[in-house]
Amino acid sequence: MHGSTRVVLVAVAAGVLGAVASILVGGSGPLLRSEVGQRVLNRVLTASAPPIPAGITVASRGTPIPTLSLPDLQGHEVSVPQAWPGRRLLVNVWASWCGPCIEEMPELQRFAMQQDDNGVQVVGIALDDAAAVHAFLQRVPVSYPLLLDTPGPADAGVRLGNPKGVLPYSVLVAADGRLLKQRIGPFEPGEIEAWAQH
Repeated sequence: MHGSTRVVLVAVAAGVLGAVASILVGGSGPLLRSEVGQRVLNRVLTASAPPIPAGITVASRGTPIPTLSLPDLQGHEVSVPQAWPGRRLLVNVWASWCGPCIEEMPELQRFAMQQDDNGVQVVGIALDDAAAVHAFLQRVPVSYPLLLDTPGPADAGVRLGNPKGVLPYSVLVAADGRLLKQRIGPFEPGEIEAWAQH
């Protein structure tokens, strides 16, 4: 490879990494909020993610999500997506220490309250401990179901297609259990309705 070609390739790679870093540090912009931008960001983050432990199934667009059996806040096991048969799901992975997660929760609550029995079921999965989530809910109450998982290389976010573990992270799951869309980063006010249409 010639020296000038190598310099150009390094410059292009640096530009891509700089754009991704700018999005992650500077917050969402038009690119991040677009479906194309989300797909590119997911590919970049997946390529730089640590290896997935053996035997762990990671969902990808168009494929069924793996069954997630997680405790709710009362300690009862809930299986996702089986607990809501025939309904589309918006699964939001978050943590009580995540600032952008906290900012988007009122928007998720608003969207959840607008859904009827045939609408999109919002489900939150906190990568957190139960005490922290209970304390958080005293300040920011939500009525949609919340489940708990332990952060790590095989947590619910990873299995739902987010191996880098960026929070918040949301997926739209079809009524038949297939992963339709992925969202890295928080929803802006008024964005969820359009995003959840498929």
